[in-house]
Amino acid sequence: MTITLNHTIVPAADNGRAARFLAGVMGLECLPPAGSRGHFVPVRVNDSLTLDYMTVEEPHAVHLAFEVDPATFDGVLARLRTGGVPYGSRPDAPDNGRVDHPLCPRGLFFRDENGHLYEVMSPE
Repeated sequence: MTITLNHTIVPAADNGRAARFLAGVMGLECLPPAGSRGHFVPVRVNDSLTLDYMTVEEPHAVHLAFEVDPATFDGVLARLRTGGVPYGSRPDAPDNGRVDHPLCPRGLFFRDENGHLYEVMSPE
């Protein structure tokens, strides 16, 4: 059996709001609450991975990076623009409005209200 990452916990001040934000920007599915007390709000990333948002008193910021195809990248960029969410080409400038990522032809970074830094990279 190969090793496959099944889920990771993402801390948030409000798990539902954080999960809906990412799902909306990325065009992903936000699943019903899960866990023994329904304390996780999962976002389906692909067939084998969910990001399980959990409400905590003091969330610490994480960095999550996604590799996407060009059409998905265009959709993410359009939703960021429509939603007025700042984005940028570098982790130290996630609000410069550029997509000239240093490691791939097109890429961007954006933050959520918890300080999480999301990275979206496209090979074209």
